[in-house]
Amino acid sequence: MVRETGYYDLLGVGPEANDNELKKAYRKLALKFHPDKNPGDEEKAEKFKAISQAYEVLADPAKRSLYDKGGEQAIKEGSSGGGGGGFHSPMDIFDMFFGGSGRGGRNRGPSRGKDVIHPLKVSLEDMYNGTVKKLALQKNVICAACTGTGGTKEGAVERCTTCRGSGIQVRLQQIAPGMVQQIQSVCGECRGQGERINPKFLCRECNGRKVNKERKILEVHIDKGMKDEQQIRFSGEGDQEPGLEPGDILIVLDEKPHNKYKRHGNDLSMEMDINITEALCGFTKTIETLDNRVLVISSPAGKVVKNDDVRSIHGEGMPQYKNPFTKGQLIVKFNVTFPEDGFLPTNKLKLLEKCLPERSQVAYPDHAEEVELSDYDPERAHRQARREHHGHRGFGHGHGHQGFAQQMMYDSDDDDEMMGGQGGQRVNCANQ
Repeated sequence: MVRETGYYDLLGVGPEANDNELKKAYRKLALKFHPDKNPGDEEKAEKFKAISQAYEVLADPAKRSLYDKGGEQAIKEGSSGGGGGGFHSPMDIFDMFFGGSGRGGRNRGPSRGKDVIHPLKVSLEDMYNGTVKKLALQKNVICAACTGTGGTKEGAVERCTTCRGSGIQVRLQQIAPGMVQQIQSVCGECRGQGERINPKFLCRECNGRKVNKERKILEVHIDKGMKDEQQIRFSGEGDQEPGLEPGDILIVLDEKPHNKYKRHGNDLSMEMDINITEALCGFTKTIETLDNRVLVISSPAGKVVKNDDVRSIHGEGMPQYKNPFTKGQLIVKFNVTFPEDGFLPTNKLKLLEKCLPERSQVAYPDHAEEVELSDYDPERAHRQARREHHGHRGFGHGHGHQGFAQQMMYDSDDDDEMMGGQGGQRVNCANQ
């Protein structure tokens, strides 16, 4: 039994979630709350950190078992005792998940900036036919006027006097008489850089920021057969920063649901309605494909198609990625619809019966009882069960009059329904 569900709640999954469900939940939330997507939003940054911590625990079978048994406290005790291994940086978790290499994976060559992640919604038609989508992005580029120095002349950069070059400001806050708390924050003057530009020599193009915003149009080629969550990398197209090699832009495909087809790897599936005549006597139907072709399918007379029967068409599924001339199967599930009551006069039903298989003959003993079938109403059955439950509870606790009055109240309500809502006489019980 799971002791706590806090980590599961953070990811929006239940304690029974499998690895794929955990990955999908983390992917969507990490992209939503990533600091690059929410610059300056401390609340979402904390949310991103909490999501990463929850995923790190639940994605590891040993840590997940420990958490299920003892909750978050067991994870903390395991970490402090050396068994849990502590927590990784949220950015490291993110980069490992998305295959990034901008955090700790490069020890050679110049330091590298962060990769930038962008989800891109694509339709099933796009993945079937292939297409090119244009994506407009805002990215940082090194200022051409000052070549990334932030100043107009040499020597314009000087140590920040506010933080004394540390990039960190420290302040004391009193939390109780005789008790103070030390709070550290990024220096607002130099934005954590430890240096600032002399105002006399500030670059007017970038206002000392060293970089400018630039609109970038990327052409994203969606190849035939690509899949949901597949990544397309644009090397060196990430934000520029002085002294750093630009990171990459990583496009993550997000497949939109289709109103007709569902995808299963390289196969496609769909449902088709046929009536009882078509199910028994054969049919001819058409199917419009994702590339706007029309397929004609048929079932011969005498081949019975039952409800939920499944047929397949070879070579009409999704194209294989990088091998588009090979396709999977198109799977068709049939739903057989029956006519409404009274669809045929009684005298014609006799003719229909002669065309159908004979009824089964039933033998029953003389003492058998004949009963009547009626339509089943789940809501009415639920109300009846509630009445019986309340009635038994009232009598079972020794409150005879109260239980009987409560039972009569429910019976009276039901009588109102049977009388078309006109209302019946209510019965009140008085103690003798």
